[in-house]
Amino acid sequence: MTTHVFHRALKSALPYVAGGDGITLRDAEGRTYIDACGGAAVSCLGHGHPAVLEAMAAQAKQAAYIHTSFFTTEAAEKLAARVAENCGGDLNHVYFVDSGSEATETALKMARQYWLERGQPQRTKVISRHFSYHGNTLGALSVSGNRWRREPYAPLLADASFIEPCFFYRHAEPGETPEAYGARAAAALEKQILELGPETVMAFIAETVVGATTGAVAPAPGYLKRIREICDRHGVLLILDEVMCGAGRTGTFLAAHAEGVAADIVTLAKGLGGGYQAIAAVICSDEVYEGFYNGSGVFQHGLTYSAHPVACAASLAVQEVILRDDLLANVRARGEDLNRALHGRFGTNHHVGDIRGRGLIQAIELMRDRAEKSPFDPALKLNQRIRAEAFARGLMVYPGAGCVDGRAGDHILLAPPYIVTQADIEEIVSRLGEAVDAALAAVN
Repeated sequence: MTTHVFHRALKSALPYVAGGDGITLRDAEGRTYIDACGGAAVSCLGHGHPAVLEAMAAQAKQAAYIHTSFFTTEAAEKLAARVAENCGGDLNHVYFVDSGSEATETALKMARQYWLERGQPQRTKVISRHFSYHGNTLGALSVSGNRWRREPYAPLLADASFIEPCFFYRHAEPGETPEAYGARAAAALEKQILELGPETVMAFIAETVVGATTGAVAPAPGYLKRIREICDRHGVLLILDEVMCGAGRTGTFLAAHAEGVAADIVTLAKGLGGGYQAIAAVICSDEVYEGFYNGSGVFQHGLTYSAHPVACAASLAVQEVILRDDLLANVRARGEDLNRALHGRFGTNHHVGDIRGRGLIQAIELMRDRAEKSPFDPALKLNQRIRAEAFARGLMVYPGAGCVDGRAGDHILLAPPYIVTQADIEEIVSRLGEAVDAALAAVN
């Protein structure tokens, strides 16, 4: 059938989706698929949740759209209050946008203007990490360390500085403890700040738990606390990207809660609205907000669909269901089930070197030789083969590549909805095991 849609892959025919219920989707031919990745770690409540659909319809009847320069809405105000309460501490001020990329753009502009309001215009530099991903718009891509996403657009990207990631499995030295490695990885930030000149650095941005680029990599013990100390010592704002790992995905509302660390600015998306409408958020501390309030009183930034009322109503309903049904407890419990199941199925597999993650964002890393940690040839596109084999078995997973050097290194990410059951977990891992076996047989 001829299509006028400019699809991501122009030469691949996609099946038509016909419906969704809970953790499953159904195509037009009647085949069903377990959504074991939430699309892209988005569908935290699955598909067709009646409470969310009802909230969306009610808001659309009241007012489908407003511009934030004219009005606020009850949905936006209530959602902001809920997000602030869930974040805790002094993260009390919420700016709504429409995507994770927009959230990063907004956070960077917020950090820049904050320093202008404070009378330090020389603070213009941003430090990020290699193997990171903060969004696909040009500003967000400029601070992303995802090699293959950056390369086509490199001439258009703004300058940013990059340090090594906190990735114990790949970067720890032989015999080094996780704590010692975390301290060494954090020290790279201070070294970079001093080289650039502390008075010129406006922010350090990092994913609390790295998402798709390396596949569910949690920070080493103590790493983020040292990062917080370094930022405080040099007056640098800490921006934590929780677009993928936040809003409950790891079992706490912010993944940073488990680290005992508070950022100056946090970005959220994906699980915030569960995919029912496009929504994201930037949350800043009282200190950052007061810099604006006591300065110009204006944030020189705005987007047409910011704080969209239907999106805010949908997101508020999503968050209310998570709270009402104590789904973060389910995330933690099912996350333990997922980790056990993955280790049970792949723990002795010669081609699975690492099983990692937290809560309901976990991944397996594939390699040619487990003992040597050597990756498969990227030309084999093993991660895509596994994705295709899984899809043929009615399972949706999130493939990734480049976790070794930006090109080589295959991993498969799982991020099922928070409503997943123990039986669902067992079925997901069983089908994934079959897909991995089939893909490995094809390349070996």
